[in-house]
Amino acid sequence: MLLTEPQQSAFVPGLPRLSRACVPLTREVTVVNEFGEQRVLSIPAERDLTVYVDKRELVTLMTLGGHPEWLVLGYLRNQRLVESVHDIESITVDWEVGAAAVKTRGGVHRIEERTARRVVTTGCGQGSVFGGILDELDRIRLSPTARLRQSDLYQIVKTIREQDSTYKQAGSVHGCALFQGSELLLFVEDVGRHNAVDAIAGWMWLQAPKVREGADKVFYTTGRLTSEMVIKAAQMGVPVVVSRSGITQMGLEVAERVGVCAIGRATNQRFLCFSHPQRLLLDAEPARPVQTSSM
Repeated sequence: MLLTEPQQSAFVPGLPRLSRACVPLTREVTVVNEFGEQRVLSIPAERDLTVYVDKRELVTLMTLGGHPEWLVLGYLRNQRLVESVHDIESITVDWEVGAAAVKTRGGVHRIEERTARRVVTTGCGQGSVFGGILDELDRIRLSPTARLRQSDLYQIVKTIREQDSTYKQAGSVHGCALFQGSELLLFVEDVGRHNAVDAIAGWMWLQAPKVREGADKVFYTTGRLTSEMVIKAAQMGVPVVVSRSGITQMGLEVAERVGVCAIGRATNQRFLCFSHPQRLLLDAEPARPVQTSSM
């Protein structure tokens, strides 16, 4: 689910041509509850999408299918298989065969070598990254002056809480969002949080330069901050990540290494800043819990 209309890249010179493949995000099923009563409810519609790059099979992604073209573009970006959005000529998704055909302008340099080693991650739906990405962390440069106001963090949490979503309708999905200060730019849901962040990365690449840059952005996820999520946010140039869940040891190590401010357990006016607290400007004082004496 998105809140902003995508820039139609088919009409922008130099950007890839994208199909607009649409499928239902949920389906109705009949269930029986603990009283033996039948109910009709909605569940997320998970489906497989096999990605072909210049007719070479690359990977199969399990996805809701809400924004498959953005997902594929962001996947190629975050796997460092393409250096620029201009390297892609077109992405065509055909749900009848469950395939996404990517046509590049000049091929992917050393694609077989670069995709030979995989690292299975903790991402929902069993995510994976190509091993070479872990070796490139020291090349990431984030803005040293990027900051997030505490008051904006509270507004981010409030916006997500009030957001209409597939999760509220059907459950069993993760949501990710991109903010500029407290302004919501994009909200995407998928069966795995790694898919949702890839879709955001793809969308960013299609935008005007001011939106495309991540230095003044904040990335939010409903899932935990694993190393994969922190790496992807950093590759997008985003210096602050927020989660309503926690952070893993490797996620924290990556955040500290690349300069990402990682904020977890963010609910209402509560949060924990795990790394680079200098990026967080404490401009609001939350109400403290009332202490009751026991007698």
